[in-house]
Amino acid sequence: MRNDGYSYGNVFFTIIKGVLLSLAISFLLAVSFAAILRATVLPDSVIYPVNQTLKALAIAVGALTFVRGARGWLQGGAIGLLTTALSYLAFSAIGGDFSLSWLILVELIIALSVGTLSGIVAVNFRG
Repeated sequence: MRNDGYSYGNVFFTIIKGVLLSLAISFLLAVSFAAILRATVLPDSVIYPVNQTLKALAIAVGALTFVRGARGWLQGGAIGLLTTALSYLAFSAIGGDFSLSWLILVELIIALSVGTLSGIVAVNFRG
């Protein structure tokens, strides 16, 4: 039996650590952006694209920081999907509205793409 350092326990904790880091960064960036919005006069149309960009950045950092070993694409994709799902639940709870729309599907696709690409980069370009 081949042992390449890939075990499901390690992968599980890698994904959990990546999700927690991504959520923390996403939260800090969202609070910072809210402070900027409060201090400036920006149109409402910039809120959604900026929030999505900040979330994608947080997912990339989480995946690039913790993904190691084999199947980086899978680990990164899981980090992206779980981060988006948990942040959706958290912000829906804060807003008191759990309604689903096609935008959550778009967010999940973007998160999966960013996480997958970041996982691939983390595994293949780590020195």
